[in-house]
Amino acid sequence: MIGRIVEVADDRRHLSMNRGFMVVKDTESSKELGQVPLDDIAAVIANAQGLSYTNNLLVALAERGAPFVLCAANHNAVGMLLPIEGNFEQAKRIEAQIAASLPTHKRMWAAVVRSKLEQQAAALEAAGAPTAPLTALAAKVRSGDPDNLEAQGARRYWGLLFGDGFRRDQQAGGLNGLLNYGYTVMRATMARAIIAAGLHPSIGLHHSHDNNAMRLVDDLMEPFRPIIDLKVWQLRRNGEEMVTPESKRALVRTLYDDMQTASGATPVMVCTQRLAVSLAQVYLGERDKLDLPLPGLPLSLASALQDDE
Repeated sequence: MIGRIVEVADDRRHLSMNRGFMVVKDTESSKELGQVPLDDIAAVIANAQGLSYTNNLLVALAERGAPFVLCAANHNAVGMLLPIEGNFEQAKRIEAQIAASLPTHKRMWAAVVRSKLEQQAAALEAAGAPTAPLTALAAKVRSGDPDNLEAQGARRYWGLLFGDGFRRDQQAGGLNGLLNYGYTVMRATMARAIIAAGLHPSIGLHHSHDNNAMRLVDDLMEPFRPIIDLKVWQLRRNGEEMVTPESKRALVRTLYDDMQTASGATPVMVCTQRLAVSLAQVYLGERDKLDLPLPGLPLSLASALQDDE
């Protein structure tokens, strides 16, 4: 299912529910500003400091599996309300997830890292940068990534994509703020896919920080990060280096772009859902490999870059 990512980024807003709709009002004038059908919402991103909302709205969103994401001033997600039930086989799948062997986790993590490196190479190719450093690393990934090729790739990738002077810093603004926002949107999308697949977001393949309740989310979103990176690169090339309403809309639209998969062109949001379901099937012994997108750019983004040339 493809739903709408709804962001509330203005202060003095009150969110409530009425007859199957999320209603947005101005808190000073009580004027209604808009309505969105609850069944159409994939996630709500609360990206302002002066919001209020009713409990029955949060309950309705949770019942529909739509995350409610709380953002800090740097556009990073700092909290996320998720449902405790997401799939009719949830208990069975979480039991299989807990029981999965270490070799299985290592094999799945290697596939994720390899896919991420390949997608990073595709982003570099689109940006006209050398791809050999990333493709070489992708070919060397072993079970569990004991050589930490993911981190090695990141050190080379950022300089090749944004220049030697760029440093990834979650607390910084500019391009980093754009990346933060794009990753927040992607994280919410992946969280929804994982819950819908009946898996527990805290039981990861590789991420293991004790204070991270979204370990599996952060694992499975790795191959999709380069989509955000390339969109930010494109925004900068078009003169946009700050988080604005227009740049946020452009980042959200990446979720609806088509990627190439073994089944043909598929929207990014659906690709996240297929990946989460395939992991659940691996845990249940129903398949051996993850359903990852093929290396390459979202089709509309690739077309836009060609038009720019």
